[in-house]
Amino acid sequence: MKTVLTVDDSRTMREMLRRALGDGGFHVVQAEDGVHGLEVLGTCAPDVIVTDVNMPRMDGLTFIEEVRKDAERRAIPILVLTTESDAQKKARARAAGATGWIVKPFDPVKLVDAVNRVSA
Repeated sequence: MKTVLTVDDSRTMREMLRRALGDGGFHVVQAEDGVHGLEVLGTCAPDVIVTDVNMPRMDGLTFIEEVRKDAERRAIPILVLTTESDAQKKARARAAGATGWIVKPFDPVKLVDAVNRVSA
């Protein structure tokens, strides 16, 4: 079973992600912001990361940059899941090392498809 780390400050969104990805056959590990996400990465090795952008303490784009600095975790696919559709933020996410960009609200089937695609 593949593991997905979801990073989102919204408890409701984390629960929606846990349900969608759990129903899709993934083990889901969760963090509430980028700082917590880095802490969780010290305890598990996810196959895919799904992160929000706008979060307290450390935003998703900085989180991606920090993950990409770590040689052991640099290759983990990272999907950005956000309400943002700003072209500059998308470009910054790509430059930081994001694998893909999904706009909220998300379709659970399409999210599971995207996670399967990047983790194949």
